Amino acid sequence: MEDVGNRKSPSTMTALFNKVTDVYRCVVSGSCPGQSPADTARIIISAVTDRNQEVSCIAVSLVGRMSSSVSSGRLAPHVASYCEAVLEELLEHTDLLLRQVNQFQSEDQIRSHVAAKTAAACVLYQLQTSGTVSGVWKEKCVQAFHRSQSGNELDACLWSLTEVLKKLIQGAHQVKVGRLVSALDSRLCALYSVLLPKESKEGVPCSVGCNCSRHQGTTMFLLLDLMEVLTASSLICGAGVCQRLTYIYSSPLLTTISCSPHSFVRKRALLLLKRAALQKLGEDWASGELLSTTVEHETRSSGLFTLAESVLTAVADNWLQNVHTEPGAFFGGKRDPWGAEGQRVDGVMLRAVSLILLKSINVGVQTAGEAGVRRVTEVHGCLQSLWDFLQRSGTQLTAVRHRCCWISLLFGEQDDDMMEAARALLSIFLSYKQQNSGLDGVSLLEAACASGFNPHCHFVFLLQSVSFDHSILLDFLISAETCFLEYFVHYLKYLRNDWPGFMAVCDHISASDCHLSGQRSAAESTVLTAEAQSLGVNSAGERCGGKAELRLVEYDGSDESDPEHTEGSEVTWRVEIGDPSSTMDRRAGCSSLPVVQSQHSCTDTTRELKQVTCEPLVRALQCLSELRVVVTRLHTKKLFPYNPSSLLKLLAHVGNCYSQVT
Repeated sequence: MEDVGNRKSPSTMTALFNKVTDVYRCVVSGSCPGQSPADTARIIISAVTDRNQEVSCIAVSLVGRMSSSVSSGRLAPHVASYCEAVLEELLEHTDLLLRQVNQFQSEDQIRSHVAAKTAAACVLYQLQTSGTVSGVWKEKCVQAFHRSQSGNELDACLWSLTEVLKKLIQGAHQVKVGRLVSALDSRLCALYSVLLPKESKEGVPCSVGCNCSRHQGTTMFLLLDLMEVLTASSLICGAGVCQRLTYIYSSPLLTTISCSPHSFVRKRALLLLKRAALQKLGEDWASGELLSTTVEHETRSSGLFTLAESVLTAVADNWLQNVHTEPGAFFGGKRDPWGAEGQRVDGVMLRAVSLILLKSINVGVQTAGEAGVRRVTEVHGCLQSLWDFLQRSGTQLTAVRHRCCWISLLFGEQDDDMMEAARALLSIFLSYKQQNSGLDGVSLLEAACASGFNPHCHFVFLLQSVSFDHSILLDFLISAETCFLEYFVHYLKYLRNDWPGFMAVCDHISASDCHLSGQRSAAESTVLTAEAQSLGVNSAGERCGGKAELRLVEYDGSDESDPEHTEGSEVTWRVEIGDPSSTMDRRAGCSSLPVVQSQHSCTDTTRELKQVTCEPLVRALQCLSELRVVVTRLHTKKLFPYNPSSLLKLLAHVGNCYSQVT
């Protein structure tokens, strides 16, 4: 087809603009233009080569829109056939794609990015129709990766490759993903080895691998985006070298977090490591079905171990002292320097750092052999380093008298992160307990509380944070957005063997230690300092009186609330707070309760625990009782999303323990 991109008169350019926009409107509205596909292709290629940037960008965007619409299958059959004929004419009989990849290196960032979007859409279309990767696009990426020079060309190649891989992963195209990654594996590995920062030693200045320009930061951000997509691609196909880069280069990523001059790069690297540690790579764009049905690879387990070792080694080398958390995003101008009084710190970064370290400790203590034993002995030191980091970051934890409440303070507004932290700390505690089997119950729980990882405290504080509202726990059990079910089952199994420890914790927890207000805001506007005040850090505070508002369904008002299922054994251990005939006395002060050595049965400790008179215990038991009732009711009516039989047995055992000590 003849290149008609010569100089045109204003009237000619206006006519061309009108023709292109008419075609664009037809595609958007889902109709066919009046002219033939060949004529439409001539109009598009003429506009693409036009000197007028506006006309050229509209035409390029039109090609991308056609390609993505056909690939997604959202067009009517006759419109899809028309667009396919136009794309065949453009991609096979013109040099359209070559023109687009050559625009990657344009100094105009808008033109470069539009070209990258269109090229990515065309590459996906060709992969879908012919199963082959565009040669001109692949060659451009190889050349840009080989030069490893930050700029619009490299950014466009990184963005387009990331977009192509995302779409292929979303469509579960296993063979195509594997073929594309294999073709670029060696070049990508070389690119990351050049652009990622070198590992910093203690006392040695960081080498960030690039200068401090904003453009260099953009390139690094795109590199991290691509790294997440590459690692996530291992979920649907075998893990090549470049698909393990997140784990292989975990130490340079930690250096990026502590040394990069760009705050958005530091946060992106931190979130990448957090998702890698939680095995949630691609969670914001990959389908839930894909992430939940993938097979666990041995390479992922080894990758987690590599990541954990890198994190724990960095923490031992005082890495946390170089990690800075800026204030959260703000659109009202420049804020005061971070840490200023009354200013909210960046909770996203604080939670990410905490979760990365907790998951790393968890992986480390579960390692077989001497390495695992060594990591268990380092638990207190690692948690102390985390505690010091949180205090330095302006979270006002210095006034907290009970360290175990730090989870509720830090994760109170992010349920998914809070459950991950609680699950990790429970696993850390169980490993610590196993390695220190010689300690009695008192010493074990005291040591756990001193470092803030007593699972009984975490559970009671969790119940306090939701005002002991069983319906919120039911929401957690039904929702797939958190790991609450796994955490809850594991904790109830531990509670079954350490009922005395639970009662002792309830006895010693009071509102002045750590108490959440019961109003759980979903907004990010609450200041952690204000949260500390609502926890009663500086004053005794008031008891939880209000109900939390987080609720998926008003279960009490549904037809599942029939009284026919509320009698009998289901409520034999239910405690009514306001019932004066209750066997538990609600005095203002809680009686002292010694911690008894954990047993596999709660019968042996009945005599020692008869006189417990602690309000948190009463409210916790009422909450669990009501939860058991409503889960049983929903399960009986076949309305519960899964079989809760094992969970109900564990809840029933809690009821048995309570009945035996009252």
